[in-house]
Amino acid sequence: MSQTILIIEDEEKFARFVELELGYEGYTVTKAFDGRTGLELAETGRFDLILLDVMLPKLNGTEVLRRIRRTSAVPIIMLTARDSVMDKVSGLDSGANDYITKPFAIEELLARIRNALRNTAPLSSTEVLSASGLELDADRRTVTMRGKPVDLTKREFDLLHFLLKNKGIVLSRESLLENVWGFDFAGDTNAVDVYIRFLRGKIDEVFNVKFIHTVRGVGYVIKDDQ
Repeated sequence: MSQTILIIEDEEKFARFVELELGYEGYTVTKAFDGRTGLELAETGRFDLILLDVMLPKLNGTEVLRRIRRTSAVPIIMLTARDSVMDKVSGLDSGANDYITKPFAIEELLARIRNALRNTAPLSSTEVLSASGLELDADRRTVTMRGKPVDLTKREFDLLHFLLKNKGIVLSRESLLENVWGFDFAGDTNAVDVYIRFLRGKIDEVFNVKFIHTVRGVGYVIKDDQ
């Protein structure tokens, strides 16, 4: 059975072009030309991935994204003419899996779709990772430190999960972007540093531990100091 993609895009000719290209690749496509209609379709849960424009009539893309994320973890790639770092961060913080700026090559979009679908595959239901008193349950998406719960956002959890899966391995910012965010942040790796600070604020500082280590000029690593 082919995978289904919802395009929420008010430029009808552009949406039709993307629909044709996706159809050639074997995807089944549904289109919506305003945010409210797109949200109603998204809430049916029939789609494997959503391509979502930011500037939409009736309900803007960021608000559509926030509402979808209340009930669904479906992969969402933002399509927009905006390319500032703050616009990207806003979309990602609202729950987007990826962010692509118009105009773009269709080959790049197809690669990002494949990557998003691959990276959002369900985590193992038996996977529990630990290091230095911290435990992460991938199935329940819970984290505890010395038995006390640690409240993380989805992005913080995914970043911590990948670091723990590679415990003892120094991971570059580029590797973290590719595997956690699912795309290359156009050479700007600031987002990784920001989220590392968030994790340190909730783990290192609260529990007075040196949990996430910086390797200057390389990246970050979690070491098991037990």
